[in-house]
Amino acid sequence: MKYNLLGKSGLKVSNLAIGTMNYGKGDANQPLFSLGVKEAKRNIDLCIDEGINLIDTSDGYAKGASEEILGDAIKDKREDLLIASKVWNPMGEGPNDIGLSRYHIISACEASLKRLQTDRIDVYLAHKWDGMTPIEEIVEAFDSLIRTGKVRYIGCSNFSGWHLMKSLSAADRANRERFVCQQIHYSLQSREAENELIPIGISENIGTLVWSPLAGGLLTGKYKRGEAGPEGSRHFERKWKNPPIYDEEKLYNIIDVIIKIGQERSIPPSQVALAWLLTRPTVTSLIVGGKSEKQFKENLPAADLILSEEELNTLNDVSKPNLLYPYWHQQFMGKERFSEADLGLHKWHSGY
Repeated sequence: MKYNLLGKSGLKVSNLAIGTMNYGKGDANQPLFSLGVKEAKRNIDLCIDEGINLIDTSDGYAKGASEEILGDAIKDKREDLLIASKVWNPMGEGPNDIGLSRYHIISACEASLKRLQTDRIDVYLAHKWDGMTPIEEIVEAFDSLIRTGKVRYIGCSNFSGWHLMKSLSAADRANRERFVCQQIHYSLQSREAENELIPIGISENIGTLVWSPLAGGLLTGKYKRGEAGPEGSRHFERKWKNPPIYDEEKLYNIIDVIIKIGQERSIPPSQVALAWLLTRPTVTSLIVGGKSEKQFKENLPAADLILSEEELNTLNDVSKPNLLYPYWHQQFMGKERFSEADLGLHKWHSGY
């Protein structure tokens, strides 16, 4: 296991993290939330033994049940793990039980601390953007949680580029704590983050935590061209919802390549997809979930997997997205003056 500094902070986190979105109470109406304390503890213990020191949750996962199960599962190992959780989600019926108002951020944090049975959240993230709340109020509320000791570091998730820069600017103007990381969707199948979020990460020294690095299981090798996929899976019979698939042919071309490299190396295709992501700029840790020990044992070796330059180039070429405006224009007229942050996008495209 390798450890990386989380953005412009002194906090070291493992390059793989435990995801807990599937922790829940077995509600038949929400089959995704299925793991109880016993199963969660077994998987967490395995990951700790392998060197993982970061676990990710949210108050929005199963309406707080994920945090409750996590709190019970790590009672005797709290100091072995850094906990990341999130705020924004509707946690009640009231008009102030949602979003990033100062009221909701602080009350939601206090509720999460109780569910997690801990005195602090190590990394606390805004789960989504709130355009109704003044950004000055949002950054002040997060800053106050750090000053009172309830939170150690702060970040954001699922922000656009301008949302992130607006947040950083507001924090700087008021001399408040900045976001040190962003949690984003990023994979071989979905590289939109390279347009703005990765370059901003380079420019502003923001660490990147990646959710769904295997594209909801699409990059595990279990989905093959012309087949329905595993029965009971979220993408059974090509029900592409999260993430959405806009080019099915390209998806299967990517899958073909990771399967081929996996076969040549005698490793699961999922390790190939994860190892590629770990080479990308600013990527600090990949959040990996699973129901069984088998799934974790398949994926954890990716933390130390080194792909060859030829393999990386092949993966880059098969997954490369089209350049959007103004980026195609910048590459056509202006590449002589690119910064390191600009190259977070442009260096992966032919013509640079």
